[in-house]
Amino acid sequence: MNKIKKINSSLLRREKLLSKYATRSKDALYLFDISADYRLLFFKDIDKIIHSLSYTRYIDKTQVFTFKNNDNLSKRIIHVQLVSKIARTIGRALNLNEDLIEAASLGHDLGHVPFGHLGEKYLNELSLKNNEGYFNHNIQSVRNLLVLEKKNISIQTLDAIMCHNGEFVKEIFIPKNKTKEDFFKEYQDSYKNKDIIKKLVPMTLEGCVVRISDIVAYLGRDIEDAINLGILKTNDIPKDIRKVLGSTNNEIVDTIVSDIIENSYKKNYIKMSKNIYNAIKKLKKFNYENIYDKANTDSEKKEYKKMFEFLFYKCMDELENNDKKANIYKIFLDNMDKTYKESNSKARIVIDYIAGMTDDYLYNEYKKYNK
Repeated sequence: MNKIKKINSSLLRREKLLSKYATRSKDALYLFDISADYRLLFFKDIDKIIHSLSYTRYIDKTQVFTFKNNDNLSKRIIHVQLVSKIARTIGRALNLNEDLIEAASLGHDLGHVPFGHLGEKYLNELSLKNNEGYFNHNIQSVRNLLVLEKKNISIQTLDAIMCHNGEFVKEIFIPKNKTKEDFFKEYQDSYKNKDIIKKLVPMTLEGCVVRISDIVAYLGRDIEDAINLGILKTNDIPKDIRKVLGSTNNEIVDTIVSDIIENSYKKNYIKMSKNIYNAIKKLKKFNYENIYDKANTDSEKKEYKKMFEFLFYKCMDELENNDKKANIYKIFLDNMDKTYKESNSKARIVIDYIAGMTDDYLYNEYKKYNK
């Protein structure tokens, strides 16, 4: 037996110590043949994700606040890393597969568009108007890996990414058994059925951990960013919420993580206590009313929407006119294979192109035509 096989056997033996509810490498499902080496399969997923171009672009994508002159504000890359750390903390305590957790955490927002959820809203409107179905960033994250960058990622990792949406918080998450076919049906149906996105449930306990960690990662940190901008003060958070969860991001994260671990230990589900769950719902509502709904002024929203609409139809014209000098060709389409070019509509190509833009790239492209 060579050294790599010995290392692989040693790692597989270590997996036997995981919880009986954990997902093991032998259970990994892939579309194409793949073999482990000195890295187990879910660990290889991590490598493929962090070396993707989509991951590189996290660095200049909005978390909540766009174009604010404050270097201490979170970008999307920080949120993704926080989700990974929080999820791995929970996963380690529950003796789950940390490789699967990290892969899903780092990949969960690859499909996020410029200007955060506001940009997602505008791109969804354009997608619907041009008969391309609903646009959701978690579905686009899967599309980025499967279609745009052609990464051979496990179905378990892709499923956890698809089902991660922390906007829909629940008191308990119970994994749902799925086949490859089940996964792809949910993925395809999400373009046609508006309600599917609210009903997605991960197929693994690790995916459930990533999903709850998404909301844990952003609630307190977004408040911290709002305080840095002078939008909020700590005492603005209702006293009954502070009493349960704490007043700072550190306290909020620690309180919720500890509660999840205590209520999920040696269980086949991920659960919070009723008290913590109710406090999270209240804090989420507070954040929407005092942060997310006020993160951009009406004039900024109007301007951002104009940018998305202008660039969408400008790119459509460039494709119609076969303008090979345009950036949609030079930066994007020239790097895609024949199958992609022939199997996607012009509108879908433009959606993929705009969804992949960073904040600055979209802004500069717009200004290039509107000096």
